[in-house]
Amino acid sequence: MSSAKQIRSSFIDFFKSKGHEFVPSSPIVPIGDQSLLFANAGMNQFKDIFLGLSPPQYPRAANTQKCLRVSGKHNDLEEVGKDTYHHTFFEMLGNWSFDDYFKAETIQWAWELFTGVWGIEPERLWATVFAGDRRDGLPEDEEAANLWTKVTSIPAERVLACGKKDNFWEMGESGPCGPCSEIHIDLGPEMCDMKNVPGHNCKVNSGCARYIELWNLVFIQFNRLPDGKLVPLKSKYVDTGAGLERIVAVLQNKQSNYDTDLFMPIIDYTSSITGHKYTSKLGNKTDNAFRVIADHIRSLVFSITDGAIPSNEGRGYVIRRILRRASRFGRELGMHEPFLSRLVPVVVDCLGDTFGEIKERADYVSTVIESEEVSFGRTLDRGIEIFNGAAQRAQESIKKIINGEDAFQLYDTFGFPLDLTELMAKERNLKVDTARFDELMEAQRQRARAAQKNDSLAATLTDTELPKTEDVHKYHSNSCQSKVIGWLDGNGFKDQGSIEAGAKVCLILEETCFYAEAGGQVGDCGVIESTTADKSDNAKFVVEDTAKIANCIIHRGKVVEGSFGPGQNVKAIVSKDRDAIKKNHTATHLLQWALQQVLGKTAAQQGSFVGPDYLRFDFTCPKAPTAEELKKVEELAREKIIADLPLTWVVMPKEKAQQMGAMALFGEKYGNDVRVVAIGAEGQDQINEAFSREFCGGTHVDRLGAIGNFKIIKEESISTGVRRITALTGSGLNSYFEKASDIVDELSAILKVPSEGLVDRVSQLIKENKKLSKELKTAARASGADVMTEAKELLQKCEKVGETSIIIGKLQGAQIEQAREAVDMLKKKAKSAAIVLGFGDGDKATLLAGMTDDVIKKGLKAGDIVRETAPIIGGGGGGRPQIAQAGGKIPKKIDEALKKASELIKEKLASA
Repeated sequence: MSSAKQIRSSFIDFFKSKGHEFVPSSPIVPIGDQSLLFANAGMNQFKDIFLGLSPPQYPRAANTQKCLRVSGKHNDLEEVGKDTYHHTFFEMLGNWSFDDYFKAETIQWAWELFTGVWGIEPERLWATVFAGDRRDGLPEDEEAANLWTKVTSIPAERVLACGKKDNFWEMGESGPCGPCSEIHIDLGPEMCDMKNVPGHNCKVNSGCARYIELWNLVFIQFNRLPDGKLVPLKSKYVDTGAGLERIVAVLQNKQSNYDTDLFMPIIDYTSSITGHKYTSKLGNKTDNAFRVIADHIRSLVFSITDGAIPSNEGRGYVIRRILRRASRFGRELGMHEPFLSRLVPVVVDCLGDTFGEIKERADYVSTVIESEEVSFGRTLDRGIEIFNGAAQRAQESIKKIINGEDAFQLYDTFGFPLDLTELMAKERNLKVDTARFDELMEAQRQRARAAQKNDSLAATLTDTELPKTEDVHKYHSNSCQSKVIGWLDGNGFKDQGSIEAGAKVCLILEETCFYAEAGGQVGDCGVIESTTADKSDNAKFVVEDTAKIANCIIHRGKVVEGSFGPGQNVKAIVSKDRDAIKKNHTATHLLQWALQQVLGKTAAQQGSFVGPDYLRFDFTCPKAPTAEELKKVEELAREKIIADLPLTWVVMPKEKAQQMGAMALFGEKYGNDVRVVAIGAEGQDQINEAFSREFCGGTHVDRLGAIGNFKIIKEESISTGVRRITALTGSGLNSYFEKASDIVDELSAILKVPSEGLVDRVSQLIKENKKLSKELKTAARASGADVMTEAKELLQKCEKVGETSIIIGKLQGAQIEQAREAVDMLKKKAKSAAIVLGFGDGDKATLLAGMTDDVIKKGLKAGDIVRETAPIIGGGGGGRPQIAQAGGKIPKKIDEALKKASELIKEKLASA
């Protein structure tokens, strides 16, 4: 039996033998594509090629892509654990043709690999082709249907024509698309999981587990326009995808993906630390938990490795939900303490040889997971309290249903999956309003979709190859002569006509000295002026930002004078901000070097921002650096700046740069050749002598002395295991020092001490403040005791209606916290009580109402009482049935408000 590792390798080797270039997986966190939260298919990294924005580097490619499907239309999160084949993280095996081979070779090679190399019995395989679509005016894909019986041994009766839903692939609402052909396998009648469904007929695409899709062969030959129409593409592409986990299950003769060597080591280790045994059964709560944990820990390891950090928004929110879901299912196995981080080394053992990055970052990933799980332990306990409250309200209701809002809060805030809430509800003979939950869930999805940025500009450029811009001048000069090639507007690329004053477009030049935003460095600003001696010689274009699409540099901005047209001679001039940006960018390299000298190699870059005003550097670190460590980092950077060491750069093959130890930003997309920036080397031939070597395409100073100075002004945590430093250099730092000096002078004048005595004086003031604060607290405690005494007196002389005490009265000099404590005390002592207390402070009046649960059941609610009495004191208020508060501006009417409250309470109790 082949291992998963051998199966993966045999796929790659097979396509290498067919002339395909092996392309490593892109990170799970997509680079430069804001339309995706996570990579969810192998084609993601080739998107620009399919859109026609970038030429392919090779005609054929193959790889195994790390994928995560937990959002949008590809969301398998809630299905994980319930069956044998759903996953959040999976590997997508794929091969691609970029206008090279097409349907015949794709079908023939897929069959050859399945039946010839892997030995899958041909009689178990079925193929589907596109049946056509009348609305799109597309006929059946007879070409693919005929090829199946021509280039393979499959009989015609096992080639099925299926509709658009199953056999027509689209990138999105617009863009490249085309028919697809799927290969399905018959796992045998015993695998059908819908035998008890009336009218079910086992067949391909019937929804049961007997027939499962193994490989999807997509033939991209159309472009869907924004108006919905289809037009043929100039080039034709092949994009195939096969889930490794399903393939391995078939080849290892397992009935479940979870029974393969991709998951069983994780499950076995989980079993050893929990004491529970995995039996591979469906519908078993314990086995479901094993599957969820095994799946989710793989997702967590790969996503955190690739830069997704648990947080409350975007990608981080999704990762936090996955982690919390896994942690909660751990409790099904008796794991009430953090345990997920202990599974990280098992995942690394399984997959680290193929994906070396998870080996390199294993310690960091473990730190993040453990910290998050500890935090969730506290959140989970709070969530159980929320559930108990929701369950109590449901039990008191007629329908005995937990409302959808409560279920959604548990899901959204506390990480309770809906099935968990339903399970806990069932234990109390309650149901959950799942319809309302689904409404709230859909509303959240709509918000998430709206929050995801779609590059509308790229959408207008499908099947348009933009001109390549020569931008080497950015490294040598702040200005250059050039020529207008065209521009981009809402209708796409234009290379004819002209643009007049007021036009907002993206201007494209033959060559430029402007730097396009990349690697954390902001895009350049500046102007582009006409140098053509004609009516447009005064034409001026203000560049507000510079970006890059494929190999084309676009200058976003506005024509402010004259007009521009193709072929026009121009001069590109970068703003003076460029010099400040160069200083800050070189300083980030210095900062990373210094951090690693002080904190060690674990201080790895997670991201950066380099602008003209400041620099920001994010790095991995399990705990906050001490003040002494940060001071040492500053000292090391300043020493290098004072030494005025040189900086050089050289372009070399990526492999050579890696061998010499040049640092790369993890997850960044690099080509075969990379630019290495080296600090401390006089020339390119001495690059090995540099103390800092990094992959970098940014702009830098020639010598460190140009930076002037360096100062860390802020250090903070931005997520678990990730710290952020904000720092200044050059003129920005000079301004900072000037402002600091002004503040010192002002404080010296206010406190009437010289600047050197400020620290002692402020320390003295803080000490005195603490002493006064302590005295005030002592006085407040004495006052609180008086308030409690007053409250007890009100209880002793209160009226009663049946067993219920009506406690109404005024407190002298009470604070709101003291009054709340008094209400709690009165509830406990009276057992059954309706309480309204009033107190004033200057020109402010406050009413505080409290009700015991038995009184609430009689229809008397604290919130209702304060809403009706608050207008008397000139204010408003509200709250929960148990306790509510109102504030107003007429303290002299507190007695009147209390009298009204007494009347309302008595009236309600009398009618109950």
